[in-house]
Amino acid sequence: MRSTRPTKKQKAMLEYIEQFIVENGYSPSYREIMVGLDYNSVATVAKHIENLVARGHLIKRPNSARSIEPSNMDLAGAQDHRQWLCEQIDKRIEAGVDTDDLYVLVGALKVLGFQSELEKYSEKIRQMQTDS
Repeated sequence: MRSTRPTKKQKAMLEYIEQFIVENGYSPSYREIMVGLDYNSVATVAKHIENLVARGHLIKRPNSARSIEPSNMDLAGAQDHRQWLCEQIDKRIEAGVDTDDLYVLVGALKVLGFQSELEKYSEKIRQMQTDS
């Protein structure tokens, strides 16, 4: 739970990260944040990220690249992610892609908390593996 409001610079960073995720489907790198917000060093970005995580405004998974996201991603953005991911998985299933390639997209469903879609596509992948 967030204990304090973000500062003006922190709010700008949160908005940048959320917009980047909505537009690209994944989190920005520290370097992309640095360039996007016109900071002079990646260390400055890292310090802001660290503070935003400590204050509960960001979620960051350890040992994972591009793993930051606002703790309050808006629902419209989340729905966009759900729809986009499902479309990408369906396209790849129809194209007969190797099931290993599908696990990254299905993993994104898990990370974003789309449990029903995760179960649906996990079952489809299991069926594809047994059929081949």
